[in-house]
Amino acid sequence: MTIENLIYQFTQEKNYNPSHANDLLDYVQKCYIEEKLSLAEYKYLFSELDKMKAEKPHSYFIKTTPYERINLPG
Repeated sequence: MTIENLIYQFTQEKNYNPSHANDLLDYVQKCYIEEKLSLAEYKYLFSELDKMKAEKPHSYFIKTTPYERINLPG
């Protein structure tokens, strides 16, 4: 699948055009989870979207503390 095909599918399903590569990234991940894309297609599209600076919002990621920094009582 190409980016052009992805945009076409997105538009057909959502009834609007993607406003940013981030919209397509969300859509690609959704399609992969729903098994509409193979792993190879997902990797290719993810790579292409990464080149277009697509990213998840920072609030999407869970902040963790390295184990070494946790101060345990005792």
